[in-house]
This record gives sequence, structure tokens and C-alpha cells, in this order.
Amino acid sequence: MAKRQFEEFELGDVLGVGTVGTVYRATEVATGDVVAVKVLLPTLSQDPNISSRFEREMLILSKLDHPNIVGYYGGGEHDGQLFYVMETVEGGTMKQLLRTHGKLTWEETIRYGIPICSALQHAHNHGIVHRDLKPANLFMTYEGDVKLGDFGIALDQGEADLTNAGMTVGSFLYMAPEQIRGEEIISSHCDLYSLGCLLYEMVCGSPPFQGMNFAAVFDQHLNGTPLPIDQFAPECPVLLGEAITQLLAKSPHDRPFNARAIQGVMSELKYNWTEDELRFKQEAERLKIAFDADEYFVHQPASEISWKTIGLIFAVIAALIAITTLSN
Repeated sequence: MAKRQFEEFELGDVLGVGTVGTVYRATEVATGDVVAVKVLLPTLSQDPNISSRFEREMLILSKLDHPNIVGYYGGGEHDGQLFYVMETVEGGTMKQLLRTHGKLTWEETIRYGIPICSALQHAHNHGIVHRDLKPANLFMTYEGDVKLGDFGIALDQGEADLTNAGMTVGSFLYMAPEQIRGEEIISSHCDLYSLGCLLYEMVCGSPPFQGMNFAAVFDQHLNGTPLPIDQFAPECPVLLGEAITQLLAKSPHDRPFNARAIQGVMSELKYNWTEDELRFKQEAERLKIAFDADEYFVHQPASEISWKTIGLIFAVIAALIAITTLSN
């Protein structure tokens, strides 16, 4: 990891505040380059567990170098607070795009899906499982470039996991069944399931599973079947729909071999955007509208939920259903 000195940067506006750190827009004094600096919150700096996780995030980012992953420029410590420097992405997030415009066309889904797959494959090749792939963690430029960010709960398969056994981590709308169960062995295939949830939302307009609370959504991830894609997007190519459905398989062994396989499927269907100037201009205008609709923010890292807590919630729901049945 490249060691940096805090004095090398002049901090500017706050880009966002997460559960463990504050992200500032900053200027590198020597070069004038605009970067982002994430600083561990002072109230958490004395917590050895949180500090270790922050250092792990830095180590993971230092292993990755890909045009579709937010760049890492080194880190260090200042007055007892850990910090690291990363690339700024001028624009917004996939979450903002979907929230403003709803579902995307299948051509747009492929346009964005190919670089997302490429980023995931790069991470997986280096033994890194993101564990929190979702629209809010896909940062986008006004030109439509996509960059995967927020590796705060990522798993480095070459190192000991800092997450306690039996602890569920991730975002419930996009979590693989094995993540929900808190299984000890988590592979890159959990990212493939999240990719399936993401692509489904992009082409259909909503995630494959929804509910009034996370317990209801978890139950659907574990036992439910998503509504057919052609019900929401009849124009979606069968090949793309089948790939998304396979990504959503309950068992990791039934999902595609890797992200590159899905990238290959989408490449076969790829629409040549560069030759359609009007379509590209329309896309750029849509991005501008979405990103300027609300203030840019950095999404907070996902929380950890005890599997015991989830089990208790399911037990309560089952008991309520049983009481209702008996009363009828």
C-alpha cells in the first residue's frame, strides 16, 4: 500500500458521511488533482475491530486496478485517524439513474452490464468478493462510465475474514441465499447472485424480490421465484433473460461459472452505441437529469445483521401465521 501524508491534500467539501468514515473532496497540493479522501470517524478510531476493517478495505483496494473500479491512491494515518485517497467520480450513481428514470432498456442494461461484469471478474481474479453489489455502489460519470466502489464489507479470500461467523452482511434486496444464512464459506458466486438482482432491476424496473421488511425479502431470496422477466420487459432478448434467471439460482453451483460468462452473453447482444450519435446524446441527457436531480452523496456501508435476530423474526412471523390459522 502506498503511504500518503495527510498534509499532501487540501480538504474541501464533504461528499458524504457513512457509518465509519467521512469522505471529502480534496485537492492534491503538488499536482492540483481533485481526489476524494475518506477519513475514519474520530469516535471509532480507538475501536481495534473497526480500525482493522478500515485497514482491510485499504489493503483490498490496493490489490485492484481496473478502469471500472474506483481507483485507490494510497492511505495513511493522521492524528490517530486512518485515511485513504481515492478517485472522484463526477456524476452520480446507478441508484439515482433508476430512481429518476425507472427501468432501463435492454440495450442500456447491456451497455452498463458489460463493464460491471468486467469489474467483478477483475476483483474475483484477485480473490476479492465484493458482497455488496447494488445500484448505490455503482458510481457513474456524466458520460456513462461505470465504476464499482465501496469495498467496506468485501471479503479477501486470501486473508482471514473479519466478519464473525453466523453474521449476515450485505444489503437485503441483493443478498444471495448463502449470505442470508451466514454460511462460513462465501464464494464469488454470491456476487453473481447480486449481479442477477441488479440486472433484473435494470431491465424490469424493480428488484426481483420485495417486501414490507427485510425478513419478508429474505424469505423470498431463500424460497421464492421471481416473476418472469418478459412480464415486465417483453422486448428483452431471450438470451439475456435466461442469463439473468440463471444468476438468480438459489444454489451457487447452479449459477454461471463466472462474471466473464455473463459478459460474453451480453457482448453477443451488444448494441453499438458509438455509431448511434442521437441515442448517445439522449443517454447523456438522461444521466444529467438523474444526477442533478438531487445532491450527490456517498452511500453508507451496509450494516451487519445477526442470523439469530433473523431467525427470531422468522419464528415470530411463523407463530403469527399459526395463530391466525387456528383462529379461522
